Amino acid sequence: MPLKIIPILVSANGEWEAVKAILQPTLIQQSPLGAYFEIKLEDQPCLFFHSGWGKISTAAATQYIIDQYEPELIINIGTCGGFSGISKVGEVLLITETLIYDIVERMGDSVAALDKYRTANDTSWITNPLPAGTRRARIASADQDIDFQAYDLLTKTHQATAADWETGAFAWVAARNHTPWLALRAVSDLVSPQGSETDSGVELWRSRLAQLMEKILSDLPFYFKEFKRNALT
Repeated sequence: MPLKIIPILVSANGEWEAVKAILQPTLIQQSPLGAYFEIKLEDQPCLFFHSGWGKISTAAATQYIIDQYEPELIINIGTCGGFSGISKVGEVLLITETLIYDIVERMGDSVAALDKYRTANDTSWITNPLPAGTRRARIASADQDIDFQAYDLLTKTHQATAADWETGAFAWVAARNHTPWLALRAVSDLVSPQGSETDSGVELWRSRLAQLMEKILSDLPFYFKEFKRNALT
């Protein structure tokens, strides 16, 4: 038997358009917080939801979906920027910890402020080898594209493998609701201490979306089976 419907949040507009192009849903509906459609992936009912870009819309959409569906598992998929020498374009990161790095506390304890929104994820229920090209990783989130001048801060201080806009907010809200969560982010571009290959170059990012989102979508049934076999027993 399949699990109850699994919500899968997709953030950026380009990622959402890529998912729609791949899955070809017959009916797209609108909610107060985003468009959505239902579809089965290998007999598993899924609800794909366009949660929107950034922390605010992602946090709101995550809470809305949890309240509406009370899911056994909630998933976030999308892309991220990787760090040259640490990440590779095309690899998929299974997120084990998130942190939000655009919190700037100047009056009190800045470390405590960052730790407030740090979220760890127990992925021990995934007992089989991960899909090819996938590894576990820590991601940093902020409402901004990666500033190459923050390379050392993100890689050395925060020990992040990659960075994005939304995963930190998604994970924090899911954890606060005691809802098991899974985040899969494909590395779409690289940032080095000298610069970012997608600064003023959104078309490069867009050109890679179809292949990256196809990879994540094709891997999702693996995680459904692992969750059903291990996390629910």
